[in-house]
This record gives sequence, C-alpha cells and structure tokens, in this order.
Amino acid sequence: MDMSDIDLMIMRATQGGLPLVPEPYVHLAEQLSLPVDVIMARLRAMQENGVIRRIGVVPNHYRLGYRFNGMSVWNVPDERVDALGQQVGQLPFVSHCYHRPRNLPQWPYNLFAMVHARTQTDVETQLCQIAAILGDDNLGHDVLFSTKILKKTGFRSANQA
Repeated sequence: MDMSDIDLMIMRATQGGLPLVPEPYVHLAEQLSLPVDVIMARLRAMQENGVIRRIGVVPNHYRLGYRFNGMSVWNVPDERVDALGQQVGQLPFVSHCYHRPRNLPQWPYNLFAMVHARTQTDVETQLCQIAAILGDDNLGHDVLFSTKILKKTGFRSANQA
C-alpha cells in the first residue's frame, strides 16, 4: 500500500472527527490496522504538505453556554493588520482572527475576530478589550452576531461529498 492509499484511509476515517476517547490516534490506528507511528507520521506529512491545514477542536459554543457569538469586524490600517491581528488572536475569548480584503465603499473592515461570551455585556467588554489593543489604529468596527448554528464538518473526499 503506498502513502497516498494510507493518507486516503486516514482522511476517510477522520472526516467526521476524531473519536472522543482518551487516545484517539491509538483508536484510529487499531481501526485501520496500522501502527500509531505511521498514523502520526502521515498526519504530520499531510500538514506539512498543506493537505491538512490543522487538527483542532471545534466546540459547540452554544452547548458550552456561550450564547453570544459574534464576528467582530475592524477597520485598521492595512500596514498594521497582521501585527494587530496577532495580538487580537491571542485573546482567550477570540476563537479565530484573520485578515480579509475590504470591499469599499460598502465594507471598510479588514480585520475579523470571532468572539464568544455568555452575555451581551460580556461581548461588549470583549470588544472594549480589542479596541484597547487596537488603540488609535481602530478606525471603526461592528459586530455581527450568530443567529443559528450551522453544521460543521471535516474533510470530505470528492466521492463522498
């Protein structure tokens, strides 16, 4: 079996997520009848080659009590967006933060940061913390609140999409 066959087996077995067990990679190795070190090496190689961007937890914030989830959008100077995004992305209440192109004149925002809180007041406090980090580079912002949960899925191969 060549590496591409093993990679495909791993992707198919994990596209619905890793099993919720203490040792998910051991479980996966047993399921696929492969050594755990082969599973780990192939996952690392797929990440290094850009086949997999990342392996991470995708929590259901609503079930955890975080009912106020909003995409905060910020207008910051383009030459500072990467440095400022690094700082904002380190905040514990920001799940992801990224740079997106503006769509002028309707959409002046270029820095996006998803925030999660239990109350509207907590969101407002979080936005104030982000604004403090941005300082004079904050040229305006808004927040777009989630109104429903969309189904999140992992990788799907072309013949299973």
